[in-house]
Amino acid sequence: MTEHSPVAIWAAILLIGVATYLIRLSFIHLFGRIDDVPPALERALRFVPPAVLAGLVAPAVITVGPTLEATIVDERLLAAVLAGAVAWRTEDMFATIGAGMVAFWVLRFVVM
Repeated sequence: MTEHSPVAIWAAILLIGVATYLIRLSFIHLFGRIDDVPPALERALRFVPPAVLAGLVAPAVITVGPTLEATIVDERLLAAVLAGAVAWRTEDMFATIGAGMVAFWVLRFVVM
């Protein structure tokens, strides 16, 4: 199994959970004290959702297949390209996610 005791593993999980909670609480506390969010910070925060979405999706889309053809003609990559086009045209995250999911399902279960 592992060389770490169950107590050490649970203590690490608990400490990481507390640290995550405190980080989130600090932002809630910080923005609760600020009356007006500076415009530069507002502009910067607009990029957080697309960055998080890209960080979650990119590892699943960019895979290395056994051949170049398997990598290029993968339904995940084609669905991601379509979702990128929808994001560029509509600038709506829900439409982007929906279009990407529908394209992936159609490509995976109907076409390929």
